[in-house]
Amino acid sequence: MLKAYKDKTGIEAGCDEAGRGCLAGAVYAAAVILPKDFKSELLNDSKKLNEKNRYKLRTLIEEEAIDWAVGFVTEKEIDEINILNASFLAMHRAVNQLKTRPTRLLIDGNRFKPYPKIQHECIVKGDGKFMSIAAASILAKTYRDDYMLGLHKQYDQYQWDRNKGYPTKAHREAVAKFGQTPFHRKSFKVKTKQEQGKLF
Repeated sequence: MLKAYKDKTGIEAGCDEAGRGCLAGAVYAAAVILPKDFKSELLNDSKKLNEKNRYKLRTLIEEEAIDWAVGFVTEKEIDEINILNASFLAMHRAVNQLKTRPTRLLIDGNRFKPYPKIQHECIVKGDGKFMSIAAASILAKTYRDDYMLGLHKQYDQYQWDRNKGYPTKAHREAVAKFGQTPFHRKSFKVKTKQEQGKLF
């Protein structure tokens, strides 16, 4: 069972991102403030849930959260500032949209760029420890999946409906055959067979 909060005092917002390791598309992030008495047996790290349960939980989170927001940083911005900074910026953009100002941010991971005038704490594998971070991981993941499914309709040869932009064998092979789309991250190098010394 995940913990409902890190500290009883103040207002905590969990933050997490999705799409950091992808070859294409924006990186998404979410910030979620849950009631301290929020309960869900199903809630967990989004990576440990199937698609049906992620979307089921998204509805629950959006209905019961005190506040929530989703932010993103485009692939062009990622190329300009690098993916680490883009992940931080996506979280900042999510926090920017919150109508309820948190007093503390719980960040999934071990690094973060401080948000002005709000304390933060980095928690490694936090999406498997705290409800608010797990909730943020679910919103970031599902909203990014929706975005990639939309792009798939334009570029179905890359199978983004299946890989969501991650560097699967099929995705790498499609890039080798068809080249990059305007939505590919140009700063992310896809190694050729010769460079790898083996097949994808």
